[in-house]
Amino acid sequence: MANEKNKVNERKDIDPKYKWALERMYQNEEKWEEDFNKVKELIKDVKKYKEKVGESSKTLLEVIELQMKMSRLSENVYTYARMRKDEDTTNNKYQALTDRASNLMVEVEESLSFIVPEILMIEESKLNQYIGEQEGLKIYKHYLEQIVRRRKHFLSPKEEAILAQAGEVASTPENVFGMLNNADIKFPKIKDENGEEIEITHGRFIKLMESKDRRVRIDTFDGFYDTYNSFRNTFATTISSNIKKNIFYSKVRKYNNSLEASLDVNNIPVEVYNNLIKAVHNNLEYMYKYVRLRKKALGLDELHMYDLYTPLVKDIDMKIPYDKGKEMMLEGLKPLGNEYLNIVKEGLNSGWIDVYENKGKRSGAYSWGTYDSPPYILMNYQDNLDSVFTLAHEMGHSMHSYYSKKNQPYVYGGYSIFVAEVASTVNEALLMEHMLNNVKEKDKKMYLLNHYLEQFRGTVYRQTMFAEFEKLIHEEMENGKPLTADKLCSIYKELNEKYYGKDIVVDDKIAIEWARIPHFYYNFYVFQYATGFSAAIALSQKILKEGQKAVEKYKGFLKSGSSDYPINVLKKAGVDMSKQEPVDMALDKFGKLVDELDELIG
Repeated sequence: MANEKNKVNERKDIDPKYKWALERMYQNEEKWEEDFNKVKELIKDVKKYKEKVGESSKTLLEVIELQMKMSRLSENVYTYARMRKDEDTTNNKYQALTDRASNLMVEVEESLSFIVPEILMIEESKLNQYIGEQEGLKIYKHYLEQIVRRRKHFLSPKEEAILAQAGEVASTPENVFGMLNNADIKFPKIKDENGEEIEITHGRFIKLMESKDRRVRIDTFDGFYDTYNSFRNTFATTISSNIKKNIFYSKVRKYNNSLEASLDVNNIPVEVYNNLIKAVHNNLEYMYKYVRLRKKALGLDELHMYDLYTPLVKDIDMKIPYDKGKEMMLEGLKPLGNEYLNIVKEGLNSGWIDVYENKGKRSGAYSWGTYDSPPYILMNYQDNLDSVFTLAHEMGHSMHSYYSKKNQPYVYGGYSIFVAEVASTVNEALLMEHMLNNVKEKDKKMYLLNHYLEQFRGTVYRQTMFAEFEKLIHEEMENGKPLTADKLCSIYKELNEKYYGKDIVVDDKIAIEWARIPHFYYNFYVFQYATGFSAAIALSQKILKEGQKAVEKYKGFLKSGSSDYPINVLKKAGVDMSKQEPVDMALDKFGKLVDELDELIG
């Protein structure tokens, strides 16, 4: 129906059963306008509490409850508008609604900005007294503890205001990088497999690097990285300026270094970051074995960096319509028990998911929603295996949100980025295990193993290498050493040599790859992909081996939201990310998968 070859339907032509039910948020735009206006009124109300937050326990409770009410209502207003816009980005009505909602969110944030500095001015003994005497404040104990825990890292309200005003200037390195990388940089044209001229773009790069024609891969690799190399000094300036910004904020906020400052936001110990790198270093032999397997499978005398993306196994044409994809996912998720499955089925049948592509629809996929809405999923389902895994992945996010919201008050109804990819990856891992255990055809099994191994390589090894690069370049600058383009390239090439080993030629041109990675402007962000994936693999193995006991612990994790610090929430599920064991367990699994594929290739 909605997915006929070479045809993209208008939204009105798609069967309603394949669309999400956003009317469960707002029946119509009049209801949306009512909430929009309510938020406007609340912005006026909150102003009367300025310089009064710490007056009494009653006032403190009133302020926090008003803050929560404003946040909750404005999230509904913004999320609905944005999701309507995502259905069809060409729709002027929803473009305008989203613009208004975005402006409203800025107003809300500005109007609430005095609350945290004023809470920090309340002495700890008095704050504890307030919590003791005011029953309603007890629910906010952890929320207040999160604020107070970082008291020594906050400045006076006036100084905080100055820092806030400097925010736009501080984002300049990232903005300049974004403009250069997305708008100004132009890549050359090459000839594709059919000898036809094609321009290299960001969007086409990986597809071209997956080409079975090695000449196409080499031309793409050379054209892409030669272009970055011609801007090497500009990119070196943007990334070193960004690091200077991180160091500035860490010093102003009285941290020992920028890594500590970044992790402290979620109360993540620095050893979590360091242990990830150590654990991956201890398991590099598995990666070297995979590199040797790749070299053998591709029949190459020399494996180069441009040979890392091309599949080891020829594409399998697995046509999987959406209804079949749903069945496959449900089969894969059976180890999580009937309660979990019944909620997933409810989601599949009650308008959680916007399934098919339509003209103007936002690309990609996501899980989103608010505390008061279903956990909606946007997809662009394509009748292939990747789409089935995407469905399982986004359903993992949605189930995490569902359980959190059902079991936590609004203040703890979300969850931190540190744990955000765990539930989604658990779902994918369980689906993959189910498929590997039930596939009969050798070529399909090899295809699945290749897919799984590339997830490990891209998410654990590669992201940890990125995390180590970030750590090293920050340390260079914190030790007063300049970060030139040559220095950045030297550090990056050495890391590639360490992570991929001696059975691959680490081409000189890969040394400039750091210049194209936007995540290096996100302040120690990427390590969470590796820790999240490792935690998910460890949890999925526990679920498969230990059954109900592990499932209950895992559901406890899903139900916790942000009611505790993320490292503690994961501990309750049975995974301690402050130790190396979960990463060791995940990479041990990777090693076994390499052996399995090696045996099949023969």
